[in-house]
Amino acid sequence: QVQLVESGGGLVQPGGSLRLSCAASGFPISSSILRWYRQAPGKERELVASIGTSDSSTTYADSVKRRFTISRDNTKNTVYHQMNSLKPEDAAVYKCHTRLLLKNYWGQGTQVTVSS
Repeated sequence: QVQLVESGGGLVQPGGSLRLSCAASGFPISSSILRWYRQAPGKERELVASIGTSDSSTTYADSVKRRFTISRDNTKNTVYHQMNSLKPEDAAVYKCHTRLLLKNYWGQGTQVTVSS
């Protein structure tokens, strides 16, 4: 059974940092593309970052480039999302996603709040 479980969200002040984790089970992340999406109230879901089967194949939304870093630890079957220099506009529910055999899988999401 494929599962994605996010953790690491919380309240942080502007300029602060958080590291999100997405623990996967039921499939090896080493052979899958993993993505982080976010959605804020009243806004469309946004693809924030993705990481391919090679550690060098990462992509980022323009709004988070040079602030966010996506990485993977295949030994722990976990994807990470290091978020630095957080801004109020980064506040959202962040969800991990993968697509296997034409089916989409989502985690339950983790809330990130950026406020002073």
